[in-house]
Amino acid sequence: MVGTRETFNAMHLRSAEELNGDEMEPVVANVGVKVAALMTTDIVERRLKLPAGADRVIMPGRFRGDLERLSDFFGTRFERGPEEIADLPGYLGQSSTPQVDLSEYDVTIFAEIIDATLMTPAQIVERARMMRADGADIIDLGCLPDSPFPHLEDSITALHADGFKVSVDSFNPEELSRATRAGADYLLSLSEKTIGIADEGPAIPVLVSAGAADAASLDRAIDIMIAKGKPFYADPVLDPIHYGFAASIARYVDLRARRPDVPILMGIGNLTELTVADTTGINALLMGLCSELHITAVLAVQVSPHCRTAIKEFDRARREYFAARKANALPQGFGMGLMALRDRKGFASTPEEIKALAAQIRDPNYRIEVAEDGIHIYNRNGHHVSDDPFELFPHLDTRSDLGHAFYLGVETARAEIAYRLGKRYAQDEPLTFGVVAETKGAADEAHLLNFKEAGSTFSKREKAQEPKKSKEP
Repeated sequence: MVGTRETFNAMHLRSAEELNGDEMEPVVANVGVKVAALMTTDIVERRLKLPAGADRVIMPGRFRGDLERLSDFFGTRFERGPEEIADLPGYLGQSSTPQVDLSEYDVTIFAEIIDATLMTPAQIVERARMMRADGADIIDLGCLPDSPFPHLEDSITALHADGFKVSVDSFNPEELSRATRAGADYLLSLSEKTIGIADEGPAIPVLVSAGAADAASLDRAIDIMIAKGKPFYADPVLDPIHYGFAASIARYVDLRARRPDVPILMGIGNLTELTVADTTGINALLMGLCSELHITAVLAVQVSPHCRTAIKEFDRARREYFAARKANALPQGFGMGLMALRDRKGFASTPEEIKALAAQIRDPNYRIEVAEDGIHIYNRNGHHVSDDPFELFPHLDTRSDLGHAFYLGVETARAEIAYRLGKRYAQDEPLTFGVVAETKGAADEAHLLNFKEAGSTFSKREKAQEPKKSKEP
């Protein structure tokens, strides 16, 4: 591990101790450069003294030099590691959970356009494309009561032409009959009273009970479809909180216990839409139920503003939970896509480590870090800590550079958000909020430990040159 003079401190020593073992003997080398981004290939070639037997050299994440040239020069493999030394154990595969592939899943997402009757076929296709980008597999056309849908057939045709599978969701048997005769792929929903519509066309029905919470009615509908030898989903129906939520969960458990091989669909909108709470946690719990009960399809809606990323969230949840179940593990360490408000390891450094680092700084550039005691900002002129950026401002000399003053304002605002939420902060990098508000590649790159280019403070001042797997019945 090659460190800079700025970062050669207790953090490096602690990381080396953590990694030391039978399979690895880490050595920290200091080349005497204060800022990793200013460490050049030439400097490393002149100053680095490799210990005998070294077979791998990990450079700081902000080092922008020529790794291939260094590998040739020293005859040893050089690579660019993480920007934060605290992330080095994970980078080297020493974390408790190995790197995983998130391309696999076994839950199909139906995404409902609830006001399809009020939209033109072209508008429906446009909305469907956005849903597909978020992770939807099947587009569900919602039919509103007392709202005619004369363009139902045209909408199904338009969606099929754009490569979509289509379901139609209606309480009106006539609309469901029209839908299957027009080639719809799925119908939501049929009961034992309307199940004859399943014989009118190719659509696969989602079965519900004829009366509220009538398990016997749902069983009869299931038996009819089994006798016909046709595919279907069964849906015991998830009810909202305080309107039968706990009992509805029990219905799913009971159905799976009695019928271990029946395909089940769960409509999740009654919980996400009708509960004023962040949907990432709700979707995580619902996906947990799906994973344990082998529920292989969900119907998602994102109508309320607080549910606007519900499809994207569930798409991430189904991937992470599939990987966890495949590994026979808890859903921890399989990605950070559902961590919107918090991070598992919010602070990369302790206050003591930052204090020791700040004491070594000999230049006027401001460094900003976040620890459990607040926002730290320091340079050669001092080290200041506060939980309020406004209290830090009097200690900053920004009179000669208004642009730099603006930059420090942005960075300390980010730092305050990170401090209050317990999120990881890295100067010059945007905060990450999982799939809820992704920066480019944020969730996947963080999971796979691919590290981005250096941020604005350390980058060169030059102009830049401008698969899914699913099982359906």
